[in-house]
Amino acid sequence: MQFKKKQKRKPMINITSLIDVMFLLLIFFMVSSTFLEQPGIKLELPHAQSAAIVEQKDYTLFVDKDGKMFLNRDEVNTENLEAKLKAVLPDMEDGALILKADQDVSHGIVVRVMDIAKRSGVKKLVIGTKLDDQ
Repeated sequence: MQFKKKQKRKPMINITSLIDVMFLLLIFFMVSSTFLEQPGIKLELPHAQSAAIVEQKDYTLFVDKDGKMFLNRDEVNTENLEAKLKAVLPDMEDGALILKADQDVSHGIVVRVMDIAKRSGVKKLVIGTKLDDQ
């Protein structure tokens, strides 16, 4: 009587599904992560060759290309900007306000904002620009 020898099966771990899950997790974290320099506000600052690098102060007024204004993260408009600036003036370092306006904003809006800042008691108004890398 002859017995057939059973061939031993080598144990293998199928990692195809594990790799799929890892790629899905990687894609999820890449898509859900944000790498924004200025959260929520997209500005294209004008270039200047004589710009000086200044450390970020406490209060920054952003004006985007649509004319929307944000005092740090709070949205403001021209009607309530003066009252907001007067309210935060005691907290401002040296009474300084940084104005970062998009390069496509109307000149009239920037001048109006500068006038409101002056009337509200801001002592120093710093205009934000990007350093022009020649």
